Amino acid sequence: MIEMYVIGINGSPRGRESRTGRLLDAVLRGAREAGASVERIDAAALDIRFCTGCTLCYDQGECPKKDDYAATLEKMIRADGIVLGSPNYINNVTAQMKVLLDRMADVIHCQRFTGKYGCAVSTAGGSGAGEVAAYLNGVLGVLGADTVGAVGVDIGADPEALFPAEERAFRLGHDLAAAIAEKRQYPDQETFHAEMADRMKSLVTANKERWKHEYDYWSAMTQK
Repeated sequence: MIEMYVIGINGSPRGRESRTGRLLDAVLRGAREAGASVERIDAAALDIRFCTGCTLCYDQGECPKKDDYAATLEKMIRADGIVLGSPNYINNVTAQMKVLLDRMADVIHCQRFTGKYGCAVSTAGGSGAGEVAAYLNGVLGVLGADTVGAVGVDIGADPEALFPAEERAFRLGHDLAAAIAEKRQYPDQETFHAEMADRMKSLVTANKERWKHEYDYWSAMTQK
């Protein structure tokens, strides 16, 4: 059996009381049933400070801030599959999720999620859950991962709407694990990834005197 590790990150500040967390857990249950080892992380429980745009990660390969970001990123780099979840807070992800994502500029420049698979979940009290889930999948895409789908549910006045969404999330987790096991290809996404890689290599090469770590990274990747 292929060893698979799937990590889920819940951006809700409500932690275990989170409806988004329920969807995230359903994805992880589906992935686990399909053979993956899984881990859930609640972003609200992490000490991650906001990016200040110092760009030192471009040159040195790590952020100078000493908090939980480095350990969280290490788990994401080690994972075969990544699930991102956030409720809709004014048409976007929560601050707890965004502060994590904003620290990943070096990850984008180096396309560090290439070869990984991901998906996203979101809930909304009124509307917009689908848009937030699409945004999270978009983030995974620009980081280099292939995305297999999303579940977004606008609960509104019907709390029962969460139950069928959990079932869809469970099936999504199954599909995520299947994509990992199959090394599934998505031609449209591969075209996007190739274009992103070319853009990032060109950007880094243009700044090679200042962004030594990133230039060395791409030079090593090109030689493989």
